[in-house]
Amino acid sequence: MADNSSMKSLADPVLLEAIDKLFQHNIGEYISLPQLLVVGDQSSGKSSVLEGLTDLPFPRDSGLCTRFATHITFRRTTTTEVSVSILPTANTHPDHAKTLRKYQRNLETLDQPAFAELLAGVHKLMGLKEIGTSDDRADAFSDDVLKIEICGPKQQHLSVIDVPGIFRNTTEGVTTDSDMEVVRNMVNHYMKNPRSVILAVIPANVDIATQEILKMAEKCDTKGQRTLGVLTKPDLVDRGAENRVIDLVEGRSYKLKLGWSMVRNPGQSDLEDPTFDRHASEVNFFKSKEPWNKLRKDRVGVKSLQAQLRDILTEMVKKEFPNVKSDINKRLNERKKQLESLGPCRETREQQHEYLLNLATRFQSTAFLALTAHYGADDVFDNVPSLKLATAVVDRNEIFADDVWKRGHTMTFSQGIGLSEDNDDHVEEIEDDEAEDDGAEDCGAEDYDADDSDEQSHRVRHTGPEPELDDILHDDCIVPTPKPTGITTWLEKVYKSSRGFEMGTFDASLLPIIWKKQSANWDDLALGYVSDIVSLVHNFTLALISAICEDDRVQSALMSMLMDGLIECYKKSIDHAKFILHVERLGTPLTANHYFADNLEKCRQQRMKALMEKGSIHTKEHGEVISLDAILLTSTASNTEHTIRDLHDILKSYYKVARKRFVDVVCMQAVDHYLINGPTAPTKLFSPSFVSGLTVDQLERIAGEDVSTKRKREELRREIENLTNGKKILV
Repeated sequence: MADNSSMKSLADPVLLEAIDKLFQHNIGEYISLPQLLVVGDQSSGKSSVLEGLTDLPFPRDSGLCTRFATHITFRRTTTTEVSVSILPTANTHPDHAKTLRKYQRNLETLDQPAFAELLAGVHKLMGLKEIGTSDDRADAFSDDVLKIEICGPKQQHLSVIDVPGIFRNTTEGVTTDSDMEVVRNMVNHYMKNPRSVILAVIPANVDIATQEILKMAEKCDTKGQRTLGVLTKPDLVDRGAENRVIDLVEGRSYKLKLGWSMVRNPGQSDLEDPTFDRHASEVNFFKSKEPWNKLRKDRVGVKSLQAQLRDILTEMVKKEFPNVKSDINKRLNERKKQLESLGPCRETREQQHEYLLNLATRFQSTAFLALTAHYGADDVFDNVPSLKLATAVVDRNEIFADDVWKRGHTMTFSQGIGLSEDNDDHVEEIEDDEAEDDGAEDCGAEDYDADDSDEQSHRVRHTGPEPELDDILHDDCIVPTPKPTGITTWLEKVYKSSRGFEMGTFDASLLPIIWKKQSANWDDLALGYVSDIVSLVHNFTLALISAICEDDRVQSALMSMLMDGLIECYKKSIDHAKFILHVERLGTPLTANHYFADNLEKCRQQRMKALMEKGSIHTKEHGEVISLDAILLTSTASNTEHTIRDLHDILKSYYKVARKRFVDVVCMQAVDHYLINGPTAPTKLFSPSFVSGLTVDQLERIAGEDVSTKRKREELRREIENLTNGKKILV
């Protein structure tokens, strides 16, 4: 019978031992583990109950009372041994934690003097304040855990956690209001564990409605599913109050799912008697003392409580074991992801160099994909659409070309005399290589009709402001729509105010004057365009660094180091755009493009055709014909009018050729070469060669980890190590 009982009490020792090992690896700091928790007031008799459950001779010295959590484990082994160690809490300083972990005591037995000496040493090692001292730097209580493991052939598996007793009044020189709050928080922390069984120790001679420990337990165990009440001091219950206590034990009042038990702790005189047998005395008390002898035997005495606790813990472990495994795996994966998000360790110069080298390589490979529009090769383009740089640049190129076509000229070119607006530029359509689809650019039509757009003005910037680049970017401004009429009047005015003794022609110096005026909008359009591309490239660089580097401090330091080089690249692009503008607008109007002559000749032919159509007649045999006499009478314009027409046609023909050349040169040189694909483009700056040129100080400034990151990395490593060990335990 005894053997059967023993086997029942030792159900699933492997599972119970696994849980204890998890506690040894501080797994209880990270996830909730099944545990028996003994709580109560300092005067509730909690320590005496714990002594009865564990047979450990807890010291009676008030200076050695429970000032930290104590995890006591019993395990059946072939040899008898008591092992004592300290488990530092997760937030303990690494150096202090290392010292505490080194503490290890192995004893054959643990009598009261040895226990008192051991506790005194633990107090000192934990850095706790000595009772009666005024050392404000030391704490009275600690979150570290004292681990006591008792092994032997007669031990039955049990694991109990004892925490300091709560108190409502402070003792001068011993405890403070702050200590009171520390203990309450510690007790609450353990009771909140949903897998803990709360062993609430309460004196039977007090009104339980006034017991704060029960109120705290109610808040943590709202349904009363995991609280076991333990009544002490039944011998001190006033006569007439026994029925109230019996109602509790028998479940008629203040019902708890795990019920109530009663124990009788030794008195002071009993403790002073060396022959006193606690268990025998308690058994005799509950057999002979009325009305307690009428209570169920499984609800009285430390031995029955001990058996009940083993059963409760066994059932709890069986129930929660699969969930514990799941929680460990989940927590381990979360912490690995957090550690991975910190990137590789960057403590040494070599680690910092390798870290930045990997970032630079990733930056260049992603930038290459962005510039070749191979967006499907990396998911980063789906997550960060602003990295599609090639598309953004092409879109802005088209806007720039369209803007210069529609708004680059100050005055709309004249349609001429009797010319149709539907005429196509036949000369340009002859050559496929340089043909354009827009018929508005032929000699007989307007270069741009203002009626085609509802906009009377147009902003030159299409991207938002960049505060760090304000000093170099072109300010946003408005370019007005070209004036639809008045070009002939303006040309005549300029000609008459500048002519000399020329006969039937104009001075060559006149063309640069009107050219500068007609192309006045090019400056704002070109510089606004280049500034927009600079903004796109700059935001691309920021976004890509942010996408490949999750450390905000590294991002900031890296951009700070790159900024001077980036600004130099941007300035070169803008300066080159200004150079192109200077050459095109202020230099000598010049072209070797044969389309200039072709366009000019076409304009003259169109003008002549329009004049001759006035004197033509229609015949059935030959269609439209004109007599020689009529041809001689077609033109009645003065020399000035002929000169103005030639000046207009030359300006228009040259403008068409120069505009296309200007747009291409700005796009290819100022933008593509200096900002996108050139060897010194900003996208090429953050590269492996850049990283190789960094000094030790620069590497530390960019890639070195700050104190908080180092601490977080160390905490994550320690937790991952513990969780990994815990996972191995549960395999």
